Amino acid sequence: MDKLHAMTVFVQIVDKGSLTKAAESIGTSLPSVVRMLAALEDSLGVRLLNRTTRRISLTQEGRHYLARCRSILAEIDEAESELTSQRQELRGGLRVTAPMLFGHLHVTPIVSAFVRRYKNTSVELLLLDRVINVVEEGVDVAIRIGQLPDSSLIAISVGHIRRQVCASPEYLKERGIPQEPNDLIKHDCLRLTGLSPNAVWTFHHKGKIIPVPVTGQFVCNQAAATIDACVDGLGVSTFLSYQIASLVAQKKLCVILENYEPPPIPLSIVYPHAKLLSARVRVFSEWVAESLRAKFD
Repeated sequence: MDKLHAMTVFVQIVDKGSLTKAAESIGTSLPSVVRMLAALEDSLGVRLLNRTTRRISLTQEGRHYLARCRSILAEIDEAESELTSQRQELRGGLRVTAPMLFGHLHVTPIVSAFVRRYKNTSVELLLLDRVINVVEEGVDVAIRIGQLPDSSLIAISVGHIRRQVCASPEYLKERGIPQEPNDLIKHDCLRLTGLSPNAVWTFHHKGKIIPVPVTGQFVCNQAAATIDACVDGLGVSTFLSYQIASLVAQKKLCVILENYEPPPIPLSIVYPHAKLLSARVRVFSEWVAESLRAKFD
């Protein structure tokens, strides 16, 4: 058995989500893929995948082995890149993920500039407001907002994002400007459930945490719609700074209670391989880091 080929087949099975799609991807037959996976599991003495008629899922041993396979294959890709001078002219595809609105505003332009510069690369950009498993879903680079859990992922800090309270100038003129968090009890508060799943907003001041119960007529799960309602003067709301920066600059929204903001939220780039990266992942990560630090560091 060609162990490296077997590793490649195993990774393709996981990335494609089925043995049939993996066979199509690498241009071989389904029975060949089945035999290769069985031979690999026999040689390792463990089951890598749980298989039913409808789906496959990684075992615990499979998750660990998948990470090692990706690392080994990345090292081989790096070595081949050096031999074929691909370090000077990058080649190949990248799978990148970022939060939906942040990705639309800040990551998409970076990706566009990258693929214009490196003509022989391609990028699949996944804009999702859920945190995905980078290793299991075959993602090369992820942009994350928030505290990162301890894991085998490598993280590059590129800045911080504020959590801000704001309202339209018209609303504040009519209802008055809140001077401290508890003043919000008297105001109509628009709640974005992604940031405030409970009807309590948390503020910080001189080392103290100040929870404030809020009420209002508008609750929404989408930032764009909640921002529109805030601009329309429906009430006070809280957003991440990048979501409203342009509207604040245009004076369509006013930031309030700045002295009571909670600590800023980390902005990071993460990728799954601790050892040698492929040249395109390394260059892309550095490209993104430089661009984001210019705005958020």
